[in-house]
Amino acid sequence: MQILENILYDCIYHSTPIIFCVLGGIFAYKANVLNISLEGMMLNGALVSVISFFLTGNLILTVIFTLFSTLLYSLVFSFFSVTMKGNVIIVGLALNMISIAVAGFVLVMFNSPNIILPDFNLNSLKISIPIIRSIPLIRVISGHPILTYCAFILIFLIHILMFHTRFGIYVRVVGENEEAVKAIGIQGDWYKYMAILLGSIGCALGGMNLAYERLGLFTKDMVAGRGFIAIAAIYCGKGQPIQSAFYAVLFGLARSLAVNLSVYSGNIAGLFDCIPYLVMILVLSFASSLKQHKTKLRGF
Repeated sequence: MQILENILYDCIYHSTPIIFCVLGGIFAYKANVLNISLEGMMLNGALVSVISFFLTGNLILTVIFTLFSTLLYSLVFSFFSVTMKGNVIIVGLALNMISIAVAGFVLVMFNSPNIILPDFNLNSLKISIPIIRSIPLIRVISGHPILTYCAFILIFLIHILMFHTRFGIYVRVVGENEEAVKAIGIQGDWYKYMAILLGSIGCALGGMNLAYERLGLFTKDMVAGRGFIAIAAIYCGKGQPIQSAFYAVLFGLARSLAVNLSVYSGNIAGLFDCIPYLVMILVLSFASSLKQHKTKLRGF
């Protein structure tokens, strides 16, 4: 029972930053902009959140600086990919590499392989839910930082925004038929900008959850492909908030299994780090095969 609880708790733990990143990329996906720079945006959010709190010690300023820096990052992506009509893959990969370079430069300036928040108590950020914390198995949903609960609530709020508001409808229409949108006087590029900017907020929160709330430190490779895993989840979920979040949780479960199984695996523990990426490949292959099968059945 304890092992199962550990796996489920860690599943929530590892799913949260991916969910934030998924929710960040969904609107751009629906607006027909493949935002490859999700990885870099999350790394930027992680870096700025730790540096901001390290320098100011103020949580509100940390949130403001983290969101502001990631919004600027997304503006650069939007300008080159939407306004300048650049190749989104090249622009996204370039920004990802810039984020890695900036992170490396900052760590060199600190003369350290990581930036650790001094006198920082991670347990003080965890919320213990009365009654639930005493119920076996169910208690795994207690004892998480506030952003974890925000991530799961946002899944449904983003669903409402996407399918039950004018903004969400226009974003989807822009992605499906931009020429038709222009014909009725709607500025397609404006909605693409807003979709990308809105998405950057999710990436910023994901990076903040990963670095500030979970570890209390920043290191160069801490994002570890979560942005690309989020893109895979968005693709598998066809840009639907709930379905895409489900795949994010699935990848989080794979990561949780990798961590917990490695404890009992001795010398081959490192091999289990491959599990999340193998699951990503298998799920993507299955989703692609299923899509092709449905296309053959329909005939188009």
